[in-house]
Amino acid sequence: MPVESDEAIRDILELQRIAVIGCSSTPGKAAHDVPMYLLEHGYDVIPVNPSADEIFDRPAADSLSDVDVDADIDVVCVFRPSDEVSGIVDEALAREDVDVVWTQLGIGDDEAAGRAEDAGKTVVQDRCMKVEHRRLVA
Repeated sequence: MPVESDEAIRDILELQRIAVIGCSSTPGKAAHDVPMYLLEHGYDVIPVNPSADEIFDRPAADSLSDVDVDADIDVVCVFRPSDEVSGIVDEALAREDVDVVWTQLGIGDDEAAGRAEDAGKTVVQDRCMKVEHRRLVA
């Protein structure tokens, strides 16, 4: 079952390296503004977007699979449609470094979340990292 408690979310927000799937280079979009907020609050954001070479002056990976295996990703934050979550979870499960799969507001896939949890990953669905950080940490 995806994480719901404030204590568990607060613990996740202590993790530092976040791969943002669907990270946008367009200010005003949630997929840009949320990761920018995270960067401004000390998180190490790895942008993942096949349509961009660089976001936030950082190289953008084409997919989670293309992020260096030595990156030690803590959280995979998903800004893609719900029907893409299953494939993203598959990529996360192929890595040993991912601890958490977090889907943003309006995004979720219960079957994929169950597979991630069965593999020992923590899952947060349908919540905004920026909102939760402001509410619980900032």
